Amino acid sequence: MRRPEETIAAVATPPGEGGIAIVRVSGGHSHSIAAQVFRPVRADNPLTYPGYTVRYGRIVEPKTQEVLDDGLLTLFRAPHSYTGEDSIEIACHGGRAVTSRVLQAVLQAGARLAEPGEFTLRAFLNGRIDLAQAEAVADLIRAKTESARRLARIQLEGSLSHAVAAIKDELVGILAAIEATIDFSDEVGELDYPPLLKRISLAKSRISSLLQTAEKGRILREGLRVAIVGRPNVGKSSLLNALLRTDRAIVTPIAGTTRDIVEESANIAGVAVVLVDTAGIRETEDVVERIGVERAHTAAETADVILFVVDVEIGWTDEEETLLSRLHSAEVGHLLCVLNKCDKVSENGVQAIVRQLSQSKGSLLSGFVPLSATSGQGLDTLETALLTLIGGTPDSTNETATVANVRHYEALQAAQSSVTEAERTALLLLPGDFIAIDVRGALDALGRITGETVTEEIIHRIFHDFCVGK
Repeated sequence: MRRPEETIAAVATPPGEGGIAIVRVSGGHSHSIAAQVFRPVRADNPLTYPGYTVRYGRIVEPKTQEVLDDGLLTLFRAPHSYTGEDSIEIACHGGRAVTSRVLQAVLQAGARLAEPGEFTLRAFLNGRIDLAQAEAVADLIRAKTESARRLARIQLEGSLSHAVAAIKDELVGILAAIEATIDFSDEVGELDYPPLLKRISLAKSRISSLLQTAEKGRILREGLRVAIVGRPNVGKSSLLNALLRTDRAIVTPIAGTTRDIVEESANIAGVAVVLVDTAGIRETEDVVERIGVERAHTAAETADVILFVVDVEIGWTDEEETLLSRLHSAEVGHLLCVLNKCDKVSENGVQAIVRQLSQSKGSLLSGFVPLSATSGQGLDTLETALLTLIGGTPDSTNETATVANVRHYEALQAAQSSVTEAERTALLLLPGDFIAIDVRGALDALGRITGETVTEEIIHRIFHDFCVGK
């Protein structure tokens, strides 16, 4: 990133045609730039406007005074702006040519073109947001589902930052207690290990609680990967079509129709779900089908949830037994048994199969859902079961901190490792200097999440992935 004292500008709206476009400007010269390129209808001076002022007027080319467009000027004064600096936003008509000319006018008046993420970087550097909140800005923009939007919004509000700050406060207290006994042992006495261990254990527990949210956070942010597996002709492709609400996969009575992976995205109750239809798993001499079967096993082993489809008309066979054994030995994700074609069996018959499998396979399967992929019966129950397995969707009224970023997860793991080592050192009743080293290591790791101890290289990498104008 270039010098922070420079005034930067960029188009903050997507390229293309639209009702309006916004050119954003931030920096010490933004108000003087407004005075050069904007002519308010009231004929007053933008330099005199208070913060949060909006005016209608003409946008002009600063040298020739050519009128480029009519629009609105919104003026912000430091520190009460997105970046914490003096800034303006010019709203004009959203055509490519108009937007380009307005941006060029602003650049001619003394701004330079902003780099990707530079507005949010300045907000971070000026203390308006921390690094975790800055990353949430990018996640909010990229969110494709309601769950991803909620997750990003909760993080932007500071839920994760507050949770990390609480742990850091506890660690700082531990460090202060240790250093007091080192520097003022005559006045405060020797280190009291039992209460110290209790405080270390509390910090360790809080870190563990955050780490336990990581799987759900990843799924809500990136999507739930669901593999549909089973022997041939149990209705896997029909189930895929039912979940997608469209005919995506070919369905025939012929066993082995699906010979390769069919992968599609769906939105289930606001959660992004990647559905993977696989080839029917069975012993076969067909070279092509055998490749499909192996790919089916690979898809199952990399999925978050496996829908194990069973034909209730035929019931549980040796093929299901073999497949379940292989999946279980591979330590795959959640295994949810889907009892398909239940519309062709009586209610009592379906319930009898559920009871039988619950008793014999209940410890290996996460649940049983009777449904009919062709009629849609039981589909809502299956979708609810999928969401239940991942702990549901984030609730906008419950701002619980959730870890959804690999960088945050790795930092928390490093902090946990340091706190665990501090606990081990304290249990051995070693001097406080040794314990303090590990406590400082944990503080350093947590600081990487919010940005206090992060390197310039990481900061550059984070903001480089932002769009220009944000």
